[in-house]
Amino acid sequence: MAEVLVLVDHVGGKLRKSTAELLTLARRLGEPSAVHIGPGAETAQVTLAKYGAHKVYVVEDAAAEEYLVAPQAEILAALVERTSPAALLLTSTSVGKEIAARVAVKTGSGVITDAVDVNAVDGAVSTTQSVFAGSYTVTATVTQGTPIVALKPNSAPIAASPAAGVIERVEVAISEAAKSARIVASEPKKATGRPELTEAAIVVSGGRGTGGDFSPVEAFADSLGAAVGASRAAVDAGWYPHSNQVGQTGKQVSPQLYVACGISGAIQHRAGMQTSKTIVAVNKDEEAPIFELVDFGVVGDLFNVLPQATEAVKAAKG
Repeated sequence: MAEVLVLVDHVGGKLRKSTAELLTLARRLGEPSAVHIGPGAETAQVTLAKYGAHKVYVVEDAAAEEYLVAPQAEILAALVERTSPAALLLTSTSVGKEIAARVAVKTGSGVITDAVDVNAVDGAVSTTQSVFAGSYTVTATVTQGTPIVALKPNSAPIAASPAAGVIERVEVAISEAAKSARIVASEPKKATGRPELTEAAIVVSGGRGTGGDFSPVEAFADSLGAAVGASRAAVDAGWYPHSNQVGQTGKQVSPQLYVACGISGAIQHRAGMQTSKTIVAVNKDEEAPIFELVDFGVVGDLFNVLPQATEAVKAAKG
């Protein structure tokens, strides 16, 4: 069975949930091998093995931490040449997509980003994507080189499948060209107690209908243990940080549940959340375009609806 390389998504050695999702999906295509770049591989090994990694390629070159994207692309390209995998899977974040593109150029391979599903079909790697601002759902295959696929977080439920997880240390010579842009400073994002927007299983977003008051949106999100998002209109008005924007020019999310509150449903916003599994909208305008997309719609003022929903959730929790 051919190997499937999976780039481990971690922060300082702490694994993100998306890595377990990628390993789960990789098992459909072949035998998963995790690629852990940076420190913390020994700690991560147990979790990587739990979700199906037969091997864990470990590269601890300091340049990969100091220069980030270009060195990681060179490491992955070297592993692709060395192992001839059935596919390379990455998380579809801004960093993940840039790494994927660089590896594709270096290996002469095709690349697919923002996929929401992947399967083996007639010996090829077939992906599912939402394209043209969410107007179409398409399937695609790579026709040249190694399929390089960046998948959105929350694309698949994780499932354990214990494997050996044997650590294999790898050394790759990082070129000087890959060290042209160095990270000189970084600081962790301030903790809010809420999950990361792109990784959350539930997202509650507010838009122009909040009038700048996100308190009922935040209260409802907290009752569900959800992340808080915002439409472009809300962000442009200065009501919420740009880092929480969901949409074509913001973050693209694919949670199990997405609740849009006071959001009209313009195509720009739909492009960022249309692949959510279940969509609920609260809007006092019954003609709002968002209602064309939802699984459940509530016509009403969010300032009346959300507090009641928050209390109902709390009561249900006991």
